[in-house]
Amino acid sequence: MDQARIDAARIETAVGGRVRRLSPLGGGTASQLFLVEMADGRRLVAKHGPGLAVEGFMLDHLARRTPLPVPKLHHAAADLLVMDHVETSGRLDDRTQEHAAELVAALHGVTAERYGFPRVTTIGPLPQPNAESGDWIAFFRDRRLLHMGRAALEQGRIDAGLMAGLERVAARLPELIGPPGPPSLVHGDLWGGNVLVRDGRVAAFIDPAIHHADAEVELAFTTLFGTFGEAFFRRYGELRPIRPGFFELRRDLYNLYPLLVHVRLFGGTYGAQAAATVRRLVG
Repeated sequence: MDQARIDAARIETAVGGRVRRLSPLGGGTASQLFLVEMADGRRLVAKHGPGLAVEGFMLDHLARRTPLPVPKLHHAAADLLVMDHVETSGRLDDRTQEHAAELVAALHGVTAERYGFPRVTTIGPLPQPNAESGDWIAFFRDRRLLHMGRAALEQGRIDAGLMAGLERVAARLPELIGPPGPPSLVHGDLWGGNVLVRDGRVAAFIDPAIHHADAEVELAFTTLFGTFGEAFFRRYGELRPIRPGFFELRRDLYNLYPLLVHVRLFGGTYGAQAAATVRRLVG
């Protein structure tokens, strides 16, 4: 209750007005969420935890620079975000997936000169290095695959054998990837929990991990936990054709990165999934 009272006072200062009720909504790996009911009738969400200034920056960047719907942000500090509460209803049925495909395709139409981003971003609570490069294969190799693999090895989350396998994959990336797509802006963490649905439409995307990448990394991630299916990919492909070989090979390759993220955060069977993918790719 002490923490709730502290948060209420900070929220009142940040957004103006009196907090009528503050109710826990759960949280992620490093943060807590609260539903904030204001005396003037507004319903907000407060996110409390470390490293939130980066998330606030990413939400603001998406709101200002892209057509992707995100919650309106009212306050962003290192340990507190306050944003509009997005009412939800329904599920990711075919109609909603088609709308999601239109929104994601439009996001991927926002391009840059180089892969990466001008600053470090985050994926969940983990820093995501983004030193920019004109070479997608080098960027994915050094800033994503090997960076996350080495961090997992240092934490004891994977063993030297899997790390050696990741290095074999890295050596074969030119062959496995081929000519890449352009540097597209990606949300970066598109699983079902980060897609808010209302009345057959996508109301908002939350918890981004933005950077400029070959858009296929985003498409791959949406399949890792079954976020989107046939309806999404059919509509997305009408708007932005998907290069041959994605479903057969590159989807699994690109999903090594989020698998390693989940290995670092949760352990469990994600390491075995990553190892199985490595075996499929390089034996």
